[in-house]
Amino acid sequence: MNADRHVAVVTPWYPDPQVTYAGAFVKAQVEAVAGGCSDLDVYHLKSWPVGEAGAPLDANPEVLDLHARLLARADAPLATAGGAVLHRVPTLTPRDTAWITHSDASARWLRTFLGGRPLDAPIVHAHVPITGGWAALENAAPDARVYMTEHSSFLADLLDQPAARARYEQVLERADGFFVVGEPLHDLIAATFPRFADKLEYIANPIDFRTARAEAPRSLRRWLSVAALNERKRIDYLLEAFRRCRADDPELTLTLAGDGKLRPALEALAADLGVADAVAFLGSVDPSEVPGLMASHDLFVHTSRHETFGVVVVEALAAGTPVLVSRCGGSDQVLRGIESEAGRLYDVDDDPDVLVAAYLELRERYPEKTDVDAARELLRAKYSYETVAERHFEVWDREGRR
Repeated sequence: MNADRHVAVVTPWYPDPQVTYAGAFVKAQVEAVAGGCSDLDVYHLKSWPVGEAGAPLDANPEVLDLHARLLARADAPLATAGGAVLHRVPTLTPRDTAWITHSDASARWLRTFLGGRPLDAPIVHAHVPITGGWAALENAAPDARVYMTEHSSFLADLLDQPAARARYEQVLERADGFFVVGEPLHDLIAATFPRFADKLEYIANPIDFRTARAEAPRSLRRWLSVAALNERKRIDYLLEAFRRCRADDPELTLTLAGDGKLRPALEALAADLGVADAVAFLGSVDPSEVPGLMASHDLFVHTSRHETFGVVVVEALAAGTPVLVSRCGGSDQVLRGIESEAGRLYDVDDDPDVLVAAYLELRERYPEKTDVDAARELLRAKYSYETVAERHFEVWDREGRR
C-alpha cells in the first residue's frame, strides 16, 4: 500500500469462513482502494443475535457485561484484501426487526471494541448507513471525514419504521459524503428526504475484469444463474421458463449457484417439471470462483424482481458471457445504451413466457447482432477496480462537507 491516505472501513457485511459471500462487494472495494492507502483498517461489525425473539438487548445484562469485558481484549487483526487489516467485531443484536436497535447496537459494540477511543483514521468510509454508518459517525474522531455507501435491498422496509427513518435522516445530515450504488436507491432516498437529494452521489461496486473467456460462446445452451434461493430472485419462475425452452432444445442445461431456504422446494420443483437431470444445484459459491463460473457458461440468466445495482450482471459481461436479465432496477442502469450488445433485457412479469420469448429473440440474433466485447469494454471503463478506486480517492481527497 502507498499514498498518504489512512482510511477505516466500517461495515456490517464482510466475508467470513462461515458465510464467504456476505459482503463480497465490500471486500472488492477494499481490494480496489488498498493500493492507494498508507493504512487501511476494516472493522467488520458481525451481527450475533441473542435473547428471545422480540426481547430487548438489555434483557440479558449478564451476557452483555461478559461480552463487553471480552470484547475489549478480543482484537486479533487479520490480513485481508490488498494488505488491509481486518478487525472482527462481534456485535450482539436483539432478535427483532427494529432497525433502530441494530443501529444502536452497532455503535455501542464498536465503541466497546475500541476501548472508548475514537477510530484513529482521518478518513472513515462506512457501508450500510443505518448500522455501519451510524457506528462510524458515533466513533469517528471529531475532525475525521465520514463517508458512507448504501447498498441495501431492504431500505424501503427500513424507512417504513419511524425511528429508523429519523435515525437515517440524522446520518444523512452528519455524513460528509453519501453514496448509492444505483438509481433505485437514489430515487427512494431522494423521495423520502428531498432536502438531501443534492447530497446523494453515485459510486459503483468494483468488478473484477481480470478473468475473461478465451472465445465467445458458440451457442446459448449452458445457462447460469448466480443468486440466493429466495422469493425475490424468482428461481421458480426461471425453472418453469427453462422447462419451456428445453422442450424446444433438449440440450439446454441450467446451473444454479447459490443457496437459501427455498432450495429443497426448488429441487422438488425441478423434479416435478421433469428437468432435474438438466439442472445442477451448486449451493453457495465462493466469490473468487464466480468469474471462472461465468466464463464456463454460455448465457447468464437473471430473474430477480428487484436489485439495487446488479453486480452479477456486470460480472457476467466482465467474463465475456452474454446476459438475459430482468428489468429489476439496477440492471436497467448497468445496461443502459448497451442492451442489444450485451444480450437482452426483459420486463419483470409473472408469466414465464415473457422470459421464453426474450430468450428465443436473443438466440435468433446471437452472435451476429450482439457485441459482448464492446459491452465489456464500456463496462470496464465504469466499474473496473481501477475506475472505482479513483472515484473513492477523488471523494476522500476533497474537503469535507459537514
